[in-house]
Amino acid sequence: MAVADLIHVTDNDFAQEIEQHQGVAMVDFWATWCGPCQMVAPIVQQIAKEYDGKVKVAKLDVDENQHVTMRFNVRSIPSILFFKDGKHVETVVGAVPKAYLVEKLARHLP
Repeated sequence: MAVADLIHVTDNDFAQEIEQHQGVAMVDFWATWCGPCQMVAPIVQQIAKEYDGKVKVAKLDVDENQHVTMRFNVRSIPSILFFKDGKHVETVVGAVPKAYLVEKLARHLP
């Protein structure tokens, strides 16, 4: 299920899709029951479209993927984690405006 360049990752393919990705990746840790997650979802989709080809944008359901969630110590959702060349470089917790996420992305783009 992909929208533009938005992909859904799981415990099984997280390493391959995100940690082996060369470049910048942004992963939205979310859950279906989380209200603030639903507020951030359209922003994440817009960023996926606008940065198609420049940033890999992914979503990870924390209820279905506990291993990766615990590995990155995600305790509050939504949490948006930024990766550069497979390394975790930054985390944003909570429903934040699009401009805030774009600013964070800009720090890691060439």
